[in-house]
Amino acid sequence: MKDHPDHLAAAWSELVATARRTVADGLVVGTSGNVSRRLRDLILVTPSGVPYDRLGPADTTAVDLDGHQIIGTLRPTSELPMHLAVYRQTTATAVVHTHAPHATAVSTLVTELPPIHYMAAALGGPVRVAPYALYGSDELAAHMLDALRDRTGALLQNHGTIAYGDSLDQALDRTAQLEWMCRVWLTAQSVPGHTPSLLSAGQLEAAGAQLRGYGQRGHQG
Repeated sequence: MKDHPDHLAAAWSELVATARRTVADGLVVGTSGNVSRRLRDLILVTPSGVPYDRLGPADTTAVDLDGHQIIGTLRPTSELPMHLAVYRQTTATAVVHTHAPHATAVSTLVTELPPIHYMAAALGGPVRVAPYALYGSDELAAHMLDALRDRTGALLQNHGTIAYGDSLDQALDRTAQLEWMCRVWLTAQSVPGHTPSLLSAGQLEAAGAQLRGYGQRGHQG
């Protein structure tokens, strides 16, 4: 326990606030979706089946990188294998998983989100769709890692989204951008007699280079 940061309580509060935002923003319904944050070798994670508006300081739930519960008595999210896989393979400090409706719809139609907007570059390039596997399974985690190769966000077939970042705000922002791009593509491709124009690899690459220098603190918009 000596390695636990002094700001553990604040970090849990921020995680719960982020989870509540996923509901308020229409990215999840009920207790679907989950959020986690890494603090050194400790992974704070939303518990399974508990409405986010009921979570308080006494409900703090945390595991180590092997999935062993370190803090709390509530069972961690069933999607823990996905979260742990991201932390083991990337430098992420936050992960957000949702069942965002437009993104989930797109995941049933294509194997990669068509490059409808340059913000795809903010996620590392064209967003891939991880093949379907049972939720909470190691198979799903493996498919997800493949889809996340050189990316910070991906779609999960017939399931939802996964995105990570250096903070909970960044992971949630990337989730929101992904849902928005999916909504734009679904809207554009639904117009009879018209085919959406898509960006080329070169156009996405140029946008990515420009986005890296955008904003006051590296935020995109």
